[in-house]
Amino acid sequence: MFEAILFDFDGVIADSEVLANCVLADMVTALGWPTSLDDALGRYMGKRLPDLMAAIESDLGKPVSGSFAQDLQAATLASFRSDLREVPGARAFLDAHAAMTRCIASSSSRERLALSLEVLGLTGHFAGGVFSADEVSRGKPHPDLFLMAADRLGADPAHCLVIEDSESGVRAGLAAGMTVVGFCAGGHVRPGHSERLVAAGAHHTANNWNDVALLLRQ
Repeated sequence: MFEAILFDFDGVIADSEVLANCVLADMVTALGWPTSLDDALGRYMGKRLPDLMAAIESDLGKPVSGSFAQDLQAATLASFRSDLREVPGARAFLDAHAAMTRCIASSSSRERLALSLEVLGLTGHFAGGVFSADEVSRGKPHPDLFLMAADRLGADPAHCLVIEDSESGVRAGLAAGMTVVGFCAGGHVRPGHSERLVAAGAHHTANNWNDVALLLRQ
């Protein structure tokens, strides 16, 4: 029996990865490094902002302007305000499992998480349980964020279930000693995604929220 569920957010609760990575691909291309949506998803998805900036600068071979991160955040939030939707079935799953201790543990900034939850009307579903990689010194694939979240929830990491859509997130959950579900229901999922999450170490995979609900009943 699990004591708590720790949800990644982008691509798990919010169907945001395509929106965010379209913005990112356009902006990186404008810097002189031609980048498609699939390039961005494969290279940058799941990274917290400092790690993302380091990866972009590595690709470019030079530093980016001081305003790039701020401009990227502003453009991404504007896209979310107009077009963000939940991953199908997320709200129904949260409502059906309202009694379970849960939180969000995401590489996104607190500002982006707060706006996304507001747009989706899900702020109340995670009251007091929204944790950002901004709060730890090392982001995913390190376990720091998940371990901090479990500690704040008062849950034993060995009895926590992590729902993750990225390889780095799967590795972080494993490093934290948690059971990890590789989640493959977001609009960004491409052929082979499930296999990559299994290769990263996911204990289970889920193609939709019903699959996760079935796992909880086992």
